[in-house]
Amino acid sequence: MPGQRAALITGASSGIGLAIARALGEDGYGITVSARRPEKLEEAAKQLEGDGLEVLSVPANMAKEEDIANVVAEHKERFGRLDVLVNNAGVGIGGTIEGYETKKLDMQLDVNLRSVYLTTRDCIPMLKEAGAEHGKALVVNTASIAGKAGQPWLAAYSATKAGVVGLSQAMHGELGKEGVQVTAFCPGFVATPMTDWVEGEVPKEEMIQPEDIAEAVRFLLRTSANCVVPEIQFIRPGDVHAAP
Repeated sequence: MPGQRAALITGASSGIGLAIARALGEDGYGITVSARRPEKLEEAAKQLEGDGLEVLSVPANMAKEEDIANVVAEHKERFGRLDVLVNNAGVGIGGTIEGYETKKLDMQLDVNLRSVYLTTRDCIPMLKEAGAEHGKALVVNTASIAGKAGQPWLAAYSATKAGVVGLSQAMHGELGKEGVQVTAFCPGFVATPMTDWVEGEVPKEEMIQPEDIAEAVRFLLRTSANCVVPEIQFIRPGDVHAAP
């Protein structure tokens, strides 16, 4: 479709990523969705297509640089442009620092932080083109409230998400004058499969909903090119504000 804007969302087979993909598709974006498990991703893509949305699904392990490059290349081949990049793929593996397995640490560093850097790097040329066109290309990086205040038992996860916040700030410094805006999302518990481990303490119906996060993306896209929102924290009623 000539003039159609396009978005690429990683970690989009469920939860936050799928909610954002649906919202952007409903708003007329051509969307590329990516996730590690092909079957689950294809199921999500069929749901979106069944609702009349234009979707390209590209399975990828975000710990692999070649997979990242392939997602970006396939998106460019299909849509030819990129107006919104959502770096949402992530993994959290709990455990105390003492005795923590190196492979678990490396997996979180690779998926939660390294892939955000590499995906954005590969997308910058398209983002700059969109920014030059309309001044409002957008990068959303999913961090976490744990990236604002490190959580015991989630040390590796907290460190990677704090890194995403810092990386987002640096991206803004490099890209802000190119019409590319960067926002770090820092949610608390969101009702997704990733928070199943805490459901006994916090029921899913009492958590932040994935659609809440998707609405924040819509908000960012509706603000003017002169309005930059570096970070959004999402917390539940009564939670202590996490920022220092």
